Amino acid sequence: MLGLIYPPKCPFCGRILERGEEGWCASCQEELPWTGPDDGKAVDGCDACLSPLWYGDAVREAVHRYKFEGGRIHAKLFGRLMAQCLQDRWTGRADLIAWVPLRPERRKKRGYDQAELLARRVGELTGIPVGRALEKTRATATQSQTGEDEARKSNVRGAYRALSGLDLTGKRVVLIDDVATSGATLAECASALRQAGAESVVGLTLARAR
Repeated sequence: MLGLIYPPKCPFCGRILERGEEGWCASCQEELPWTGPDDGKAVDGCDACLSPLWYGDAVREAVHRYKFEGGRIHAKLFGRLMAQCLQDRWTGRADLIAWVPLRPERRKKRGYDQAELLARRVGELTGIPVGRALEKTRATATQSQTGEDEARKSNVRGAYRALSGLDLTGKRVVLIDDVATSGATLAECASALRQAGAESVVGLTLARAR
């Protein structure tokens, strides 16, 4: 009944899904800008930065709907794509999945933390434990609306820290966010995780800027 009233749509192009299509349409599955196995270039503080998609056009619009238009349902598909990317491209052991957190006020206003939903979905599919490890200490401007790389680094410098008393000694952490642009946010969070004792940090996002 709900499917008739609110038919499921592809999160990337918005087309109503046909019978047999699950999560997204066959056209987008074929045409989206997929990254390749050699595109996991590391960012500062991370041993690798893995993403199934390049950020732009339909992917950018899908992320916008997910974050700003109440599209939390899309975390199920997006997290599946990320989990598959991690399993296909990372052979190392992982002990914990953490995420880049929102400020409490922003989370309350939005109703959910988009990175946390992705992290929990990836954990569900991979069996890796998921836990809150970081907190955001101050408000920052949106990274996508900030200028050059140096400005983005300055924008998030000191904005994240590990939870008080957190001991990650010897742990290998997968750090989740929705998009990697300059990598500044992942780098800042990875630094905080390493200060808490993390042995290694792998960044995992839905998409990354070319």
